[in-house]
Amino acid sequence: MYEIKPIGIIHSLHYSIEDMPIQPKGASEAEGYLLVDEKYIDGLKDIEGFSHIYLLYYFHKANRTEMLVTPFMDKQIRGVFATRSPLRPNHIGISIVKLKKVEHNKVIVGDIDILDGTPLLDIKPYIEKFDAVKESRSGWLKASDKEIRKKRSDNRFGTIS
Repeated sequence: MYEIKPIGIIHSLHYSIEDMPIQPKGASEAEGYLLVDEKYIDGLKDIEGFSHIYLLYYFHKANRTEMLVTPFMDKQIRGVFATRSPLRPNHIGISIVKLKKVEHNKVIVGDIDILDGTPLLDIKPYIEKFDAVKESRSGWLKASDKEIRKKRSDNRFGTIS
């Protein structure tokens, strides 16, 4: 069995699951920061050359796993792997955030849609030449950019305990 340990903690202005943005697109005004454990500080070398980074994190407030969920942007029950629900078997989340600045082990980010105090598992650079997919499909999701930006979470996936 593999053991995954956090490399730091994510801090944001989102202290409650309810009314949080459901994706970074809805968090364009939200700034936060990552406090990376000192033993990983060398890993931040050269990261400031990137405009955006992926954050992989642990949904630490998810208290159950469901294989069928109703996602925020839909009314139909979907398989959890066809959604971004936190109720996944390993409770791992991913977000692309704007990288603003690095100050020693503090990484300041924008467009953050993550709950304050969330354990940070990894950071990876967003590289347009690797990551941008020009011809892609979004499955069941039919919402407009405006609808996605305005949508906020509710308690369908649990509340903070």
